[in-house]
Amino acid sequence: MTDFTNIKAVIFDYGGTLDTNALHWAHVLWAAYERAGVPVSEEQFREAYVCGERTLAREPVICPTDTFRDVLLKKVAIELRDLAARGCLAGNEGRVGEWTESVTQLCLDYIGPILDVSRQVLTQLRERYKLVLVSNFYGNIEAILADFRLTFFDRVIESAVVGVRKPDPAIYRLGVEATGCSPADVLVVGDSYDKDIVPAGRVGCKTVWLKGKGWGDEAVDESLPDAVITSLPQLLDLLPQA
Repeated sequence: MTDFTNIKAVIFDYGGTLDTNALHWAHVLWAAYERAGVPVSEEQFREAYVCGERTLAREPVICPTDTFRDVLLKKVAIELRDLAARGCLAGNEGRVGEWTESVTQLCLDYIGPILDVSRQVLTQLRERYKLVLVSNFYGNIEAILADFRLTFFDRVIESAVVGVRKPDPAIYRLGVEATGCSPADVLVVGDSYDKDIVPAGRVGCKTVWLKGKGWGDEAVDESLPDAVITSLPQLLDLLPQA
């Protein structure tokens, strides 16, 4: 087992790590679509999901003050409009507004208890380590952290602000610089093998992979991360006790 006694700072990913316990957001949204009774197939939804992701990345849809509810409302509306445009909602176009609200609320209900657990873990870690967040996001992560009461981080490195996106290792170099520590003394925790574990390892950090259900069947080498966990509280068992 890897020795983490030298760790002085912990870098966290946000989406999928702190809010869904490593369940890819596509799966969270699809479950909400099913519960809301949106009459589409999973394949149709996945196409709409990709459309939503690309639209948010390409167009200035998200405002810096948007909360996560705002992000979800905008994202789900884009997905449903895409589904309607492709004829997947034939006869139900008038329900797009209703479904946008329902899917958004179901997603928020799902992540609420997970965020409670994340707060408890971060509260304990903050007493012993410098904490930094490194996230691919739309320029509003600070608003989301404030809204969700996740203001535990000494620094936040957000892709839309720094102009570098995962899986580019450069964004993790910025994260390490923000800790003021050497890479070998920094632990990175993330749910994405390709976007968190691989680039953080290349920078020289130790890594803990929060393993869950990803987007597809990506090839992974479980010997690469220094540890693998399936829930965030397990991280506390890996690190030295105060």
